[in-house]
Amino acid sequence: MTDEKRPFLAHLEELRKRLIICAMAIGIGFAISYIFSKQLFSFLILPLTKVLPAESRLIFTSLPEMFIAYIKVALIAGIILAIPIVFYELWMFLAPALYQREKGYVIPFVLFSSILFVAGSLFGYFIVFPYGFKFFISFATEDIQALPSVKQYFSFAIRLLFAFGVFSRCLW
Repeated sequence: MTDEKRPFLAHLEELRKRLIICAMAIGIGFAISYIFSKQLFSFLILPLTKVLPAESRLIFTSLPEMFIAYIKVALIAGIILAIPIVFYELWMFLAPALYQREKGYVIPFVLFSSILFVAGSLFGYFIVFPYGFKFFISFATEDIQALPSVKQYFSFAIRLLFAFGVFSRCLW
């Protein structure tokens, strides 16, 4: 910990500067991701489309629903792209307040947390999604057809991926 004391407003000014950099990084990541949002969404729905009957497909029930889904996919992908910059800015803000010994724990913590979060999300996507969606689609009968909505699927899939990522991080 440094002996130099700074006034409270100086800390707020530094925090403001670092938050602006984080917001700009997320904005740039969003812009890049929006170019590929259709492909990203197609990748996200792949586990469901593989278990749907051949003539089935996802539907959207309001006019802007698909546009909003692409915006959300691009925003989440933009945040993921900006995570290294966000972590760096967070580190640069917090590092002066830590003792040298404490600083040594941060890099392994962030590295392993990130790896475990990604591993849990990938486990959910590649292992759990195919079996889970196959289970849910199995409730369809001759009289009942599954009509998954884009909005509901996207919300469900993102929550599950986040939950698997957080859960695998918590196991460590």
